[in-house]
Amino acid sequence: MSGVYKMTIAGCERELPLCEVDEHLDIAAFIMFGDVEITEKAATELLKVSPEHDIVITAEAKGIPLCYEMARQGCGKYIIARKGVKVYMPDPISVNVKSITTLSQQTLFLGSDDAERMKGKRVLIVDDVISTGESLRALEALVEKSGGNIVGKAAVLAEGDAADRDDIIFLEKLPVFPK
Repeated sequence: MSGVYKMTIAGCERELPLCEVDEHLDIAAFIMFGDVEITEKAATELLKVSPEHDIVITAEAKGIPLCYEMARQGCGKYIIARKGVKVYMPDPISVNVKSITTLSQQTLFLGSDDAERMKGKRVLIVDDVISTGESLRALEALVEKSGGNIVGKAAVLAEGDAADRDDIIFLEKLPVFPK
């Protein structure tokens, strides 16, 4: 890791550390954990441009603060797709995911109770950063398996080619850094 990328996100100036993905690519790491100001402001700005929804969903873990804050400021309901089955999850459903920041394939899980909460509801999928779209596709599959109606897909940042997509809502473009 060497250097930083400076940017303004939801009116907040931040320096994102550059991190090596492999010998050909660096990315700027956007971590919302511990940054209450950017979490609150990004949630506010995303809610202004997001469609009406009944519930918000994200994948564990980096999208959790945003998902919670968007639900707190908005619809009041959120769900977290977990990376492992928990003892409190009745009859879990699952999908596989491989993202740019994860070294190996992972599986996302929802309990049937959370799946039932989404059935027939307007669901907004949220994440901190959309890059390759793999995490997004996994969340879409979970919502569809649950019978929820996806009304939008939102993120604070769209990284690399994701910024060219017309099916996502985001606040800022985040470049990638080829070597």
